[in-house]
Amino acid sequence: MAAAMSGPEERDGGGPAAPSAPSAPAPAPAAGISGGGGGGGAAESGEEAAALLLEAGGDPDAPPKKRLRAAGSGGGGGGGGAEGAAGSVKLEERLHSVLCCTVCLDLPKASVYQCTNGHLMCAGCFIHLLADSRLKEEQATCPNCRCEISKSLCCRNLAVEKAVSELPAECGFCARQFPRSLLERHQKEECQDRVTRCKFQRIGCPWQGPFHELSVHEAACSHPTKTGNELMEILDEMDQTRKKEMQLYNSIFSLLSFEKIGYTEVQFRPYRTDDFITRLYYETPRLTVLNQTWVLKARVNDSERNPNLSCKRTLSFQLILKSKVNSPMECSFLLLEGPYDDVKIRPVIYHFVFSNETNETDYVALPIVDSVECNKLLAAKNINLRLFLFQIQK
Repeated sequence: MAAAMSGPEERDGGGPAAPSAPSAPAPAPAAGISGGGGGGGAAESGEEAAALLLEAGGDPDAPPKKRLRAAGSGGGGGGGGAEGAAGSVKLEERLHSVLCCTVCLDLPKASVYQCTNGHLMCAGCFIHLLADSRLKEEQATCPNCRCEISKSLCCRNLAVEKAVSELPAECGFCARQFPRSLLERHQKEECQDRVTRCKFQRIGCPWQGPFHELSVHEAACSHPTKTGNELMEILDEMDQTRKKEMQLYNSIFSLLSFEKIGYTEVQFRPYRTDDFITRLYYETPRLTVLNQTWVLKARVNDSERNPNLSCKRTLSFQLILKSKVNSPMECSFLLLEGPYDDVKIRPVIYHFVFSNETNETDYVALPIVDSVECNKLLAAKNINLRLFLFQIQK
């Protein structure tokens, strides 16, 4: 009884751990640990398995998968395959923690930027940090070491980009693993489980499913046998969508035939109207187009007082006539990306009649494709766009 009571005290004092019961024999050395033959020397009792795990660096209280990995790594020649697989998984996990973005903690999918101390950021998070600091009118800093970051201070890490492209990733359709550099091609062109659509979708077939079922569906698809009247309804809907697209392009081409056309590069600079308003505003210097003086103003997220609280960001702008005119001046105008920018902006034409009494347009949306493109604009020190003005003469 005294021997049984002395076990915890000896462990606390750094001595050898005693067995939990006096009647249990001391665990014999495992042949699999010392010799490495015969499939890793499996233990025949629970206590012997616990001893093996402890000798191999395992933990009896660990989850089952972790205990299996520990047992496999302690085995000999018969457990070589399990040891290699476990080591490979651990290496991938370690590389994930080393190469992941310090902001979103995920592996970068494209460009990788690093601060002056080497901390990594994916392109999306890097641009988002710069956009947030621009809205706050603060200097952007690395989330790890708080050193200053900017497009001029940070550089891309090509070695990390190549290393990440070779790490395995799981296909979202077939669950097989491929190097990240090959995954996109596999999912788009090679995977037999990728989602695809029927070739008769142009005439209204709504079917979509795995690629390996496509040929069976198309052989039995009922849409090729539809009557002309049924197909006409589907084609009418397609014509309406196409008509809207053509109207935009026809409007642009008709504007190019006007006698008075002007365009200029514009640069929006940030400013604040009030210390208590956290929304950021932009304004251009005065510019001359069509022999008149103009100013452009812009703001972030019309309906929100603090755009920093939102992940979805938009920009809206207004055109202001600063010079006096003798008669009302009807104009069409649109803003597009500058010649050296990669921001995607859809062309949208706006109309307004300027006069001495009504010389400001309402705020209209800058038709940016999505909030990611908006962050690209906000991350820049100045926003560079191109303004087109067309004077309508009757």
